[in-house]
Amino acid sequence: METRRITRAVILVALGVALSPFTSIPIGIAKINPAQHFVNVVGAVLLGPWWATGIALVIGILRNAMGTGTLLAFPGGMIGAFLAGLAYRYSRSIYLGALGEMIGTGLLGATASAFIIAPVLMGKAIALGALIIAFSGSTIAGSIIGVLALNLLDRAGLAKLRPDKG
Repeated sequence: METRRITRAVILVALGVALSPFTSIPIGIAKINPAQHFVNVVGAVLLGPWWATGIALVIGILRNAMGTGTLLAFPGGMIGAFLAGLAYRYSRSIYLGALGEMIGTGLLGATASAFIIAPVLMGKAIALGALIIAFSGSTIAGSIIGVLALNLLDRAGLAKLRPDKG
């Protein structure tokens, strides 16, 4: 079973990194990436909060190394992935998992980025409202794609998901 989880995690990291150059959109000092949030939702549902957070961390490191990410990728991706995993774990609803991703990235990740990462680690000031708008747009788009992908995987019999309750 552990081999299957590791394999899924590696595939999701590869997918997130491979899509990154095509989906990375510079907005101010941020580079939003809907593919990250798609991977977060899928990873959170298939593997759980800790695995999804680890996947987001590895993708963030690789995106920064490739120049398709910034330090803002870490709170945005990791907080969203963790909350998506928790929301799915306790609700068994992929839709609530996606909502966890949106709240974690769009609100909490943006707040951490505006008040901690940007000023302390990047030496830049950025308006919280601007980050909430940018991060929310990215995570909403990516989360919708993630939900669609999970529904397709379920229908194809490649992922065994419990029926959603809402």
